[in-house]
Amino acid sequence: MGNSTERKGGVRLGCIADDFTGATDLANNLVRAGMRVVQTIGVPGAPLDAQADAVVVALKSRTIAPAEAVAQSLAALQWLKEQGAEQIYFKYCSTFDSTPEGNIGPVTDALMQALGTGFTVATPAFPDNKRTVFKGYLFAGDVLLNESGMQDHPLTPMTDPNLVRVLQAQTQKKVGLVDYQTIAQGADAVRARFAALQAEGVGIAIVDALANADLVTLGAALKGMPLVTAGSGVAIGLPANFGIAPDSQAAALPAAEGRQAVVSGSCSVATNQQVAEFIATGRPALAIDPLRIAEGADVRGEALAWAKDKLASGPVLVYSTAEPASVRAIQGRLGVEKAGAMVEETIAGIARGLVELGVRQLVVAGGETSGACVQALEIAQMRIGAQIDPGVPWCHALSPAAPQGLHITLKSGNFGTPDFFTKAFAKR
Repeated sequence: MGNSTERKGGVRLGCIADDFTGATDLANNLVRAGMRVVQTIGVPGAPLDAQADAVVVALKSRTIAPAEAVAQSLAALQWLKEQGAEQIYFKYCSTFDSTPEGNIGPVTDALMQALGTGFTVATPAFPDNKRTVFKGYLFAGDVLLNESGMQDHPLTPMTDPNLVRVLQAQTQKKVGLVDYQTIAQGADAVRARFAALQAEGVGIAIVDALANADLVTLGAALKGMPLVTAGSGVAIGLPANFGIAPDSQAAALPAAEGRQAVVSGSCSVATNQQVAEFIATGRPALAIDPLRIAEGADVRGEALAWAKDKLASGPVLVYSTAEPASVRAIQGRLGVEKAGAMVEETIAGIARGLVELGVRQLVVAGGETSGACVQALEIAQMRIGAQIDPGVPWCHALSPAAPQGLHITLKSGNFGTPDFFTKAFAKR
């Protein structure tokens, strides 16, 4: 096992993630595989000032207009190339969720053009989190994606589990498939299938994966490919291509201390369960009412006043998480975009206020919520630490509200066990 603190050299893998929780999800898998990883919040305005084997540029581009998503992604690509990145990784969610117009397809097309490559792969498979791809169909656990609750996602509902069809509607490239039978034959067979697909005019290949071993096989086949597009799962198979092996020192962070809090804006099935579990333990929890925000009430001030005395006794939870029917009712009254932006801004303000009250261990649930919170905290980059649950690591970051640093975890809405909010602080 190598010592990552002695490893020299520049950035080997440059990653572009379309949301902030997805960025930490990817970084987590790279760290587990031995890479030293820095995650930046947005495209930095200066060169990287830390040693890293991989850099993940976290964007908030999943649900914005396709043209803007492309522009941000190309800016991230340019910066990563300037840092010497040898391979580029475009990371999206393991549920492949996007709007009908994109942004997975348009961003992939633009990155391929900028890198001068005519072929890449696409797979959101992440077996550790029960996301698998079989015959091009995406499963969440034991059910197809469109039966998993993702069909009710308030921003990016997914009603078709066939990834070839979903991606073909978004890209100018011909989309093909590398199925599980090819994967089972090993990396050489996968590379041969790549060549055959390219000869047929295919530009992007959906790849099956049912287990981590499939991702390791795929990773070996991707050595030297200019662009990889995937969820975070493929990351476990890439570091070995650069001669990097697992190393526990890659996940080392400063010791955790200070008060503890959870803020949650996700309305996913998993996060609803986590909120319910936290409340069932008897810990303090406060629900945010979007209609009161719309009426002009000082919801942020009320939440911080509520939390102030409770923080000394243990973690508190502030949440806007709700069941799909309740979310649709609120969206119907306020509009989808207004309701989402209003709640995100309020929870982000609460997160900043909690840190100003001494919180130094903060769990944030939800991709859009995480993006808003790290921006409110003015976090520029994060060091990636140990995993709490698959795809969700603790991180360490500096903020004007916490000049000596704070521990923060950005949890994708669909990730984590039901007791995630309660066990996260025990894993420091």
